[in-house]
Amino acid sequence: MLIPSQIQSYLKAAPFRPFCLRMASGATFEIRHPEMARLGRSFVLVFSFAPEDQSLIEKWETVSLMLIESVSHLDSAFSS
Repeated sequence: MLIPSQIQSYLKAAPFRPFCLRMASGATFEIRHPEMARLGRSFVLVFSFAPEDQSLIEKWETVSLMLIESVSHLDSAFSS
């Protein structure tokens, strides 16, 4: 299980580097901008924007921190 501060370090990095959340189920979530995710105590909300207007959210997923297997930058191999 990841703790919120681990995800926070990816979201607050300067400069921001896109990263990927890999779930225990094998699903992945690519976070390409810090605005694509909001952190809770035990979850991450991952947003997808509408293709025609990036200021509108099209959908979101609630991702449990307990089910995240690894986090890695998109330009690197998967790591925890």
